[in-house]
Amino acid sequence: MALRHDVRRGAICMLVAHLLFTLMSAGVKQLSGQIPVVELMFFRSAFALPVVALIVARYGSFQDMKTKRFKGHFTRACTGTMAQGCSFFALIALPLADQTVLGYTTPLFVTILAIPFLGEKVGVHRWSAVLLGFAGVLVIAIGQGAGHATGPLAMWGLGAAVAQGFFSAFTTLLVRQLSATENSTTITMWQSILMTSFTLLVLPFFWVTPTLGQFGLLVVIGLVGGLAQVLLTEAYSSAQVSSLGPYSYSSMIWSVGLGWLLWGDEPTIWMLLGAVLIVAAGLYILHRELVRRNRARDSAPKGVM
Repeated sequence: MALRHDVRRGAICMLVAHLLFTLMSAGVKQLSGQIPVVELMFFRSAFALPVVALIVARYGSFQDMKTKRFKGHFTRACTGTMAQGCSFFALIALPLADQTVLGYTTPLFVTILAIPFLGEKVGVHRWSAVLLGFAGVLVIAIGQGAGHATGPLAMWGLGAAVAQGFFSAFTTLLVRQLSATENSTTITMWQSILMTSFTLLVLPFFWVTPTLGQFGLLVVIGLVGGLAQVLLTEAYSSAQVSSLGPYSYSSMIWSVGLGWLLWGDEPTIWMLLGAVLIVAAGLYILHRELVRRNRARDSAPKGVM
């Protein structure tokens, strides 16, 4: 099926998807300290399954579950589970906006990991962007040590948020490899099933019976997260990734607003400066990737498709 290049539709879907992801994160943060991280992860994955099934129904069929690359799906689900666990732990320890900004380190790690995994050559421009992004992480770390979120828990949370970026990057590269032979519905469905299964296996060791209100919020977290996945898929089916990349940073706005409204977390100058550096690095990496692809396309022999 040919990609319909509707940037406006894609941008709207992307903006709403990241708003929903931020609302989901706010729900997780609200339950932090009351419900164990593993239990939060289980409900996030389990109640997203019915929504993910809608993706399968819309874009393919359940015959797409057949795969010859189960090991790749298993590895991808492992890294996805690690990324989600780090993300949820960081939400316990850090303000919502700080955790969101540090999650933007994913493109930095993708650039680094693409060297051994994909054999890519990274030039001075992209290396400079990576260093700029990690300078932003350092700025936020300095702010954690000097500001409102001091203590060992905050520093562990900062480490977990950066680790989230690493595992998310690992996941991104695995998806690229799987996409060579597997379609998006196969990858998405196996991800949801396996991540739910992983957390279910260890859930009895961490189970805390939620109250009725907590259970309701757990269900909402899963459904909202699943709906956000649907909208993200819709966005990328509507327009090219390069056209939509900048809109993914809209979650910065949502997280600052929700953090301020719900917990009174005012953004610090350290966080804002770090955010500028990390976002600038991510956008520049996206720009350089676009330049590299255009050069490769222009240098290809005419008539080669």
